[in-house]
Amino acid sequence: MSKILRKEELAPNIYLFDVYAPKIAASAKPGQFIILIADKYSERIPLTISDYDIDRGSVQIVVQASGESTKKICAFEEGDEFKDFVGPLGKESDFMLMDLEELKDKKYLFVAGGVGTAPVYPQAKYFKENGLHCDIIIGAKSKEFVILEDELASVCDNLYIATDDGSYGFKGLVTDKLVDLVENEHKKYDNVVSIGPMIMMKFVELTTRKYDLPITVSLNPIMVDGTGMCGACRVNVGGKTKFACVDGPEFDGHLVDFDSAMKRQRQYINNKKTTEIKDHHCTMDMAVEASRVKYDENLNEKIEIKKAEDRFTRIPIANQDPEERNKNFKEVCLGYTPEEAVLEASRCLNCKKPQCVEGCPVSIDIPGFIKEIASGNFEQSYKVLSLYTSLPAVCGRVCPQETQCEERCVLANRGDSVSIGKLERFSADYARRHHIDSNEKPKSMGKKVAVIGAGPAGLTCAGELAKMGYDVTIFEALQESGGVLTYGIPEFRLPEEVVAHEVDNIKSLGVKIENNTVIGRTLTVDDLIKDGYEAVFIGSGAGLPKFMNIPGENLNGVYSANEFLTRNNLMRSFDEEYDTPVNVGKKVAVIGGGNVAMDAARVAKRLGADVSILYRRTEKELPARVEEVHHAKEEGIKFEMLTAPTEILGTEDGWVKALNCVRNELGAPDESGRRRPVKIEGSDYTEEFETIIMALGTNPNPLISSTTKNLDIENWGGIIVNEESQTSREEIFAGGDAVTGSATVILAMGAGKNAAKSIDEFLRNK
Repeated sequence: MSKILRKEELAPNIYLFDVYAPKIAASAKPGQFIILIADKYSERIPLTISDYDIDRGSVQIVVQASGESTKKICAFEEGDEFKDFVGPLGKESDFMLMDLEELKDKKYLFVAGGVGTAPVYPQAKYFKENGLHCDIIIGAKSKEFVILEDELASVCDNLYIATDDGSYGFKGLVTDKLVDLVENEHKKYDNVVSIGPMIMMKFVELTTRKYDLPITVSLNPIMVDGTGMCGACRVNVGGKTKFACVDGPEFDGHLVDFDSAMKRQRQYINNKKTTEIKDHHCTMDMAVEASRVKYDENLNEKIEIKKAEDRFTRIPIANQDPEERNKNFKEVCLGYTPEEAVLEASRCLNCKKPQCVEGCPVSIDIPGFIKEIASGNFEQSYKVLSLYTSLPAVCGRVCPQETQCEERCVLANRGDSVSIGKLERFSADYARRHHIDSNEKPKSMGKKVAVIGAGPAGLTCAGELAKMGYDVTIFEALQESGGVLTYGIPEFRLPEEVVAHEVDNIKSLGVKIENNTVIGRTLTVDDLIKDGYEAVFIGSGAGLPKFMNIPGENLNGVYSANEFLTRNNLMRSFDEEYDTPVNVGKKVAVIGGGNVAMDAARVAKRLGADVSILYRRTEKELPARVEEVHHAKEEGIKFEMLTAPTEILGTEDGWVKALNCVRNELGAPDESGRRRPVKIEGSDYTEEFETIIMALGTNPNPLISSTTKNLDIENWGGIIVNEESQTSREEIFAGGDAVTGSATVILAMGAGKNAAKSIDEFLRNK
């Protein structure tokens, strides 16, 4: 929680908040911003920093009560606490990277309007403190809306105030005053920096163009999430797509496509919830209720032990009816009952040389835990699992067992493999329901290790190191822990309660988690090492979404799967109690064929849409799990195979209206070994859609690699490591999607486990 130290009304519905945030204050630079989350039900709001005080440990923001979320923020009072206050984010102002001696020969002009006036103050203050020169123009509707006049006057050479009605200062717009300064007062400026409403910045840019003046603009107004994971703040800059929160927020104003950027601003204006989803809750215990079996709290119940009559046929597992589940977010798979789990486990041959273990990225003793289930020793089964994995309830639900451990099962040669994943889930769920804890907090070795990212790689690495006696702290950028498990995978596949329980298990080992800490901004990797961490593991994932770079991708109604799923899974836009908006049209196209595409399509279906998945190859090449494809089809999702989009068509006001596509046929194999899709000439067609979701994979966010000295990375952004997960710096290790690009949860866990082993060896030999 972040306490409000001071609140001041600067103008009607415009408030200054001074918030206690010492880590952010210590790292903040002019031009950066924070993410504010007012309370449990609020969306993430990016706000540019208007000042910071290291001695007081506080950060100032200025908020205008305009929409529902900002009205809620402005209702907070001194002494209240915001739920989350995250940052600093974004790059510092361009002039911060310039040589001071060079800057002393230049004259800057800051042009601001509305609440955009506030972030000019730390920029101009930097000029004042370093003996530099600048003028400032601020604009407002009238005198009562002029803010921070005295503060700004104290840090610039000349302050000019322009009001629309002439009630104070110069009568006219800021652009009128800019013209007046250049043409009538013959002022000479080397650079202009403009911050404020998009329409204002557009016309300031047009005005500076007349005088051949360089201009920098801040695109904070189009940001949504602020960490680079949603892709909603994409903007056309110089013909290339940029992300305001990662590449900016400041850009060369002469290169910005303001018209398309302003249309994107309207994405969530006057938003209404698409569909009310009622009766949302976790249904992990539904299998128990359905089976009419009562679990005894002291674990002394008698379970009838039976063997499967047919060793080569799986015991079927219950699922929600498709026509019911496609309208709710309850878990689809109901899980095995105890009797069913015992029967399925009895099929295992308990091989002396189990191939299934070799197929498991974290090398679980699969026959060992299954044997205990077959004997009715459910608690012992969980304890065996816990020796090898920190996230058994997660793996049992989302791990692609069919292409890993189950694929190598001997029984698969003549029939069905053992349902290893479903049995792992059963064992973990049983332990959770009965509060079975297999963790014992080890004796401390007195050595500190930092882990970046509370996703599957980071959680696994932290858990393994904690079991060895290391003092581990995880630094997580989001307000909730779990990484992709929390923001990326829907409740109907992985309930929130399951992830929270797994995280709590890791914390019970003594692992500390510092949420809302953005490494690369709040702290750097080198800061962690200076703070006494003897090794660092980077498990920050791959949260930067990919796009196709086809015409129309910046239209409103085009989402990255990351943004769409995050707004639903983490920010719970489907729940009427939460503020987060999402717009889903009647017809939705999901581009891609992986598990993320299935998740996005199935979420859109639950929000009431008619959904089609477009994939450029055949169903045989779909990278998604067979089970997920099967469930999607059952729920009414349409599949358009051998189809690729070529252009997104929009309305005059910037919203999606249709999709141009082309049919493909398969040609020769490409570098991945799959047959390459080849366009069929003359097969182009157009289909109406209102929402397009791009599920094309992700790349690592450059935030950590760009702020960590001497860290080698691949051309595409992945961190380079050796077989021991060690980077080019011996004390820094990395694994998971930050190294490989987007992959599976279990592979990330395997990487985290491998890194923990290597970190242990490194520190013991240090």
